[in-house]
Amino acid sequence: MSLEVRGIEVWRGRGRALGPVSLELRPGEVLAVVGPNGAGKSTLLSAVCGELPCSVGEVLLDGRPFEKWPHRERALRLGVLPQESSLGFGFTVLEVALLGRSPHVSRGDGAADQEAALGALDAVDMRHLASRPYTALSGGERQRTQLARVLAQLWDAPAHGHRYLLLDEPTSSLDLAHQHLVLEKATRFAREGGAVMAVLHDLNLAARYADRIAVLAAGRLVELAAPAQVLRADLIAQVFGLQVEVVEWPSVPGPFVIPSGRASASP
Repeated sequence: MSLEVRGIEVWRGRGRALGPVSLELRPGEVLAVVGPNGAGKSTLLSAVCGELPCSVGEVLLDGRPFEKWPHRERALRLGVLPQESSLGFGFTVLEVALLGRSPHVSRGDGAADQEAALGALDAVDMRHLASRPYTALSGGERQRTQLARVLAQLWDAPAHGHRYLLLDEPTSSLDLAHQHLVLEKATRFAREGGAVMAVLHDLNLAARYADRIAVLAAGRLVELAAPAQVLRADLIAQVFGLQVEVVEWPSVPGPFVIPSGRASASP
């Protein structure tokens, strides 16, 4: 069982924004999606979760076409943290986390929902702000609260199948310590049997935490493999237009990318 993307394409008007792309997100792994601005990373996540329709191809969730899943059952298996989440109401941090429990409401167990929401807030270091209004939070605190909402949604493993967590730039507003906290929690989620697909801009974070890296450029999948195979100086120069040195760093998993200047020719 897995989340499988089969030859999908997303078209906007007469232009192809993405594809064809085929890949598989496997239980137990963190798959990082990297690429320059406009490469199609967010479009890929939106297509995978059903937010954007695929003009060609299909997405299979645990072997069943995505659109065949009832909404509630799908929500028990797949959670999405978008790049931006707006919320203008004066909910507290705990109330926002509890929003993730909506697919579980029919169970009628409020205590279980509270436990899951508080556990999710613990996971992202936000429990101490549980009673604070969401609108009074900093950008990074809002991002961590939204991640807690998604974690609360997936807190209970489904009776059959797996849990899939899609994260669109989950570290963009976070300080250094919380960047690592969030990705450590994502890794733990995967090691406990879930699967994570995360759009990341920092290649060194991708190298450290991802089991595999998918590189996108101009809407196409350029390469998909382990960090040591993907993060090569020639590929980074081709895709990002940046000269780098790729080195092994003591006690750091994966390669380490050191920029040295713009490439002589843009990709």
